[in-house]
Amino acid sequence: MDLRFKKASSNKDYQDIFNHTIDAFSDSPDFNWTIEEIKREVNDGWVVYSASVEDEIIAAVFIKKVGKDLLSKNTAIKMDHQGSGFSHDIKRFIEKEGKVLGAKKIYHYCRIDNFRMYSLNESHGYKQTKREIDTDQTVEWIKEI
Repeated sequence: MDLRFKKASSNKDYQDIFNHTIDAFSDSPDFNWTIEEIKREVNDGWVVYSASVEDEIIAAVFIKKVGKDLLSKNTAIKMDHQGSGFSHDIKRFIEKEGKVLGAKKIYHYCRIDNFRMYSLNESHGYKQTKREIDTDQTVEWIKEI
């Protein structure tokens, strides 16, 4: 099964992402998972993508270009698709988008207690920064591309 990415560009796209993922992410500590929060992120300059297997959205990916940097974050993958390598596909997608957009560095944000993301980031060459984020629950990772 291939993972496909679709850039959300309409209210229907945001609603589809929200509807398909609410069961998996409503209690996720990484996001306040509401349609209003998704739209707030978009209004703040983030571009949101759905990550789908066949017709099922299994995760959401957020990227934001700031100068020569690409900021990124993503939701957890739906439980029944975890362990299938899709996290690596998401990481490769983010890095590809960074190159297409001319970014020199990619920053990735995750919760301080998301140890699976720590391992994933390290396996893709990201290094944890010591920069304090607006909340002490968020960890910043960086990779030069």
